[in-house]
Amino acid sequence: MSYTTLMAYVDADSAPEERIRTAASLADNFNATLIGMSALAAPSIMLEGVLVQKVTEADVKDMRVMLADRGDWFRSIAGGDHRKLEWRSVLGFPTEALARESRSADLVVVGQTRGAEDGFCSLDPGAAILSIGRPTLVVPDRVNSLRADHVVIGWKDTREARRAVQDALPFLHEASRVTIVEICASDEESAARDRIDDVARYLARHRINGAPRVILHQDGSSAALLIQLAQDEGADLLVAGAHGHTRLGEGVFGGMTRDLFATSPICCLTAH
Repeated sequence: MSYTTLMAYVDADSAPEERIRTAASLADNFNATLIGMSALAAPSIMLEGVLVQKVTEADVKDMRVMLADRGDWFRSIAGGDHRKLEWRSVLGFPTEALARESRSADLVVVGQTRGAEDGFCSLDPGAAILSIGRPTLVVPDRVNSLRADHVVIGWKDTREARRAVQDALPFLHEASRVTIVEICASDEESAARDRIDDVARYLARHRINGAPRVILHQDGSSAALLIQLAQDEGADLLVAGAHGHTRLGEGVFGGMTRDLFATSPICCLTAH
């Protein structure tokens, strides 16, 4: 099992150079095609209580030029004659466009969830993660490579976590060390150990050696505990399920998921 096609989202209003370099390096590691993708929608205005788009032919031309410039920039960063590159641009809302275009990819690469963004030219990573139906790699700012030498799995006995672990198998096969962590209350310790032992046996059948570890919940958030453990042990990839739902076109996460994807300095691979 491997990733044959990666899709990296390029914001129309920013230059996420580190993210693209990370995606390009991963594409090389997996001998995969790298698709760069960006989208831009015409702003809307409110007229007599109705939201309408007022866009001229000149506006559309300017938007196409802007997206073409993004494509040139993407190729200049991803570069390399040996690398299999594609570029896609869409006139439409970024989050919805990425959800559609991700049908072509095994793995989608996005930036971290931030506060409110302009939905016409900026991607909402949270809503994207919950709607694209593909494993998603969240790359923090200032990260420009990913070896995935030590992978930490943040386990929770849910559909999303099971999906994330399966989707992460290409990374887990290449890792030299895998740690399976469940954070729980003291009265759940025995049950948690049984659960992650089961996950370790599942991975062993895939020829992956995973070390189970139970951590009792302390003060602070579970996300902070997981991130601290990963940093203390030199991990460079976290795997966790994305627990949440979409509401009015926005991604609404549970507390741990929201904190993990918004604050982790380590790349996170997730699935929903």
